[in-house]
Amino acid sequence: MTTTALRRLAREFALRRPEPPEAFQLLEYDSPADLMAAAEELTLGAHGLAVTYSRKVFIPLTQLCRDVCHYCTFAKAPRALRAAYLSIEEALEIAQRGAAAGCKEALFTLGDKPELRYARARAALTELGHATTLEYLGAAAKEILNRTGLLPHLNPGVMQPEDLRRLRPAAVSMGLMLETSATRLSERGGPHWGSPDKMPAARLATLESAGELAIPFTTGILIGIGETRRERIEALLAIRALHERHGHIQEVIIQNFRAKPGTGMAGAAEPALSEHLWTIAAARLILGPLMSLQAPPNLQPGALAALMRAGVNDWGGVSPITPDHVNPEAPWPELEELAEQTAAAGRILLERLAITPAFARNPGRWVDESLRARVLSLVDSCGRARAEGWCAGHAGETPPAARTWLTPAARRASRSLGRTLARAAQGATLEESELVALFSAEGSDLSAVFAAADRLRAEVVGPEVTFVVNRNINYTNICLYKCGFCAFSKGGSRVARGPAYRLDLDEIARRVVEAHERGATEVCLQGGIHPDYTGNTYLEIVAAVKAAVPAIHVHAFSPLEVSHGAHTLGVSLATFLRRLKAAGLSTLPGTAAEILDDEVRALICPDKLRTEEWLTVMRTAHEVGLRSTATIMFGHVEQPEHWARHLLHLRRLQQRTGGFTEFVPLPFVHMEAPLWRKGLARRGPTFREALLMHAVGRLALHPHLTNVQVSWVKMAAGGAAACLRAGANDLGGTLMNESITRAAGGVNGQELTREDLQRIAASAGRPLVQRTTLYATERALSRAAASHH
Repeated sequence: MTTTALRRLAREFALRRPEPPEAFQLLEYDSPADLMAAAEELTLGAHGLAVTYSRKVFIPLTQLCRDVCHYCTFAKAPRALRAAYLSIEEALEIAQRGAAAGCKEALFTLGDKPELRYARARAALTELGHATTLEYLGAAAKEILNRTGLLPHLNPGVMQPEDLRRLRPAAVSMGLMLETSATRLSERGGPHWGSPDKMPAARLATLESAGELAIPFTTGILIGIGETRRERIEALLAIRALHERHGHIQEVIIQNFRAKPGTGMAGAAEPALSEHLWTIAAARLILGPLMSLQAPPNLQPGALAALMRAGVNDWGGVSPITPDHVNPEAPWPELEELAEQTAAAGRILLERLAITPAFARNPGRWVDESLRARVLSLVDSCGRARAEGWCAGHAGETPPAARTWLTPAARRASRSLGRTLARAAQGATLEESELVALFSAEGSDLSAVFAAADRLRAEVVGPEVTFVVNRNINYTNICLYKCGFCAFSKGGSRVARGPAYRLDLDEIARRVVEAHERGATEVCLQGGIHPDYTGNTYLEIVAAVKAAVPAIHVHAFSPLEVSHGAHTLGVSLATFLRRLKAAGLSTLPGTAAEILDDEVRALICPDKLRTEEWLTVMRTAHEVGLRSTATIMFGHVEQPEHWARHLLHLRRLQQRTGGFTEFVPLPFVHMEAPLWRKGLARRGPTFREALLMHAVGRLALHPHLTNVQVSWVKMAAGGAAACLRAGANDLGGTLMNESITRAAGGVNGQELTREDLQRIAASAGRPLVQRTTLYATERALSRAAASHH
């Protein structure tokens, strides 16, 4: 097979599993170079430029072990140890140092069932109040979790199903190296002679049981201990078969043997780097593009670039404070050094948790219910560790990294992403996968996305930052619906953030007059779906507003309110919308969209409008001559593919009707939201994700929707200014009264003056211009008035 043919096969392997005969064909290639190009292509296609790691502490709970592997220095005889086990206090002290250093993982490594061999281990367990090492491990892990917040990952050796079941609530993931599937290595003279827990059948049984119990599991092979290349492929195929049955293998480690003084294999030859690279590349081709492949970075110093080219996308756990107790002769690289070496190879180092991103994105399946809230609080939309403390609705500082993202010097895109950006600038409809790639951008690609969006903004709408003087009037917070993200609606008479209320028509009119006297050109009216409201209620509200101030622009009623009103009157959407328009309704807010994907809506608002129903209300409104905004509320349970689908829905409707006036990203404010308080949602989007939503929204909707609005209530002043440099051109309204975000825990105020908005625009180097709801600006209005006279 030629190299060209092999690369062609690799592309096929991206779409289908290689059958065992094809996997064994890799043995025909002696040089790793023949495999590496194909492996790298698969890796980049699935993982992009990201190379992940977990910031951890290493807690060696016991170094006693009943096995006698002939290459191991971790296991010690009782006489060599001060104590058989670390105490809870000793383990806690290590964990606390790790938490102070920013670690998120507590890696528990220990010998396999030492109480079956050593009386000292049995006596120590009795003194500790536990019958077995695994029982004590569970207690220690839960104590560390509860007192430090570090997420445990457990490596205790071979386990039975009941052991795994008991430990699942104590850890977000576990691990057990298969090492090899060759039973001959357990025979007399082999590296595993005298180690019953290293029998391949026992280890495969543990891995099988873990899959049946939906436990994310790390495994791998150890190369250079006497196995052949064929036996490595056999082990990889065994791992693949387990994963195909259960989907639970979160990561596969390809670890190279290191000879250690004082062991039975002290004089054994270590595998050459070329052998390591060949095996990594073969693993990538056999296990497929989506599998996370790890090689420990401390065991091949100076060769990290080659490991990445061979197919590595993860460095595993790296500790800033504790040594690698299994390989104490090989210190961890400093994290800054690791980032630099990763970057030198054209890749980007990103932090993950002890549970790898693909599994962290689906905690409902893979994480014990007692641990899900902890995982969700620490992850971003891609399942990686949140890199910022920023949260929507807070008044916190803009993350320092944002300055780098928005720096012109860092704006060169990779070839594939550059093609996508060029297509967006030309007005092409991007594919879902292209939009996901934009949302996943990191490093220079991330800067390039922001730059492209800002450049497109300048070309389409120019330098002006617009705003409208308006007032929010939320006429009731009593609602029939139980949306999991909403802290505004009330179902009873009084709750933590204030009483339930319903404004009467006179109060609504009074607020409209007050807004008009303060210069408002628009009132925005929305409320909960009150059980007593009918379509006539909404008609009466519009009539009251227009009677109070006939010239005011009435921007009112979400699609849910419109649907409710039409249903209660027994009329079609079109009929009800025409009645509202005749009564004085001018435009509609495109809220209640949340995420236009029914998979997500089933989780966050199962009793609300479905995606097609929301789109139908908007399409009908546009067809009867009522324009609207378009929103997305993001950062809770959804992921980038859902964002992409949402944007494509908006683009298709806008192409058909042209009825949307602006795209408004609304970051999820989590603090008081029921979903968050129940441990079922993330802490809103990260700052990076919020910036990307404005930028990708600009690119995805071009040229059909030209205005992108940033919510200063959600983003705060600094965040709003950053969004103005990443594709946004509008700051929304002065609001006068803002209650929905405040109910969710937001602290960025109820109103901004023109001077406040001027400062935000100026900080982005742009002029501020007042507009109407339909984006006629002061200058345009002045020119129109002059020509009329």
